[in-house]
Amino acid sequence: MSTQAANLETINRFYTAFAQLDAATMATCYAGDVTFQDEVFTLNGKTDTVGMWTMLCSATAGNPASKAAWHLDFSGVKADATSGQAHWDANYLFSKTGRMVLNKIDAQFTFNDAGLIVKHRDSFNFWAWARQALGAPGLLMGWTPFLRAKVQATAKEGLQKFLAKKG
Repeated sequence: MSTQAANLETINRFYTAFAQLDAATMATCYAGDVTFQDEVFTLNGKTDTVGMWTMLCSATAGNPASKAAWHLDFSGVKADATSGQAHWDANYLFSKTGRMVLNKIDAQFTFNDAGLIVKHRDSFNFWAWARQALGAPGLLMGWTPFLRAKVQATAKEGLQKFLAKKG
């Protein structure tokens, strides 16, 4: 299999597993030294990155209403010998508010020679996300650095607690 084909296969395996809330399979797509960044998280290493996906997948799978609302579509998968990209749309119930969210995300990847992800960057419109997930506070404050920092701090704390429980 060519490097390009291996990288395409990794992206497709990652999002197919994510659509099924299968964090264990998602973990097999990452190198040990992976870095992940999106509008909320900045993570270094496989433990934190996989921990984030495991936390999100288990929270969704463990709540019947969240699991029923969950749907992920991905498209635009492209890769070459060192990098790749995809677009994905996540429909889900935001557990903190019970509000439905459709988050439209563009992903960029960098791969190692083994076809594993070493850099994963997701980009989305934080204000659009905040309006959906948080309602009026997100509409009024979603564009501010204050709200973004608060969401980031809350998410970081939640991940640290989740990882500490996992042991």
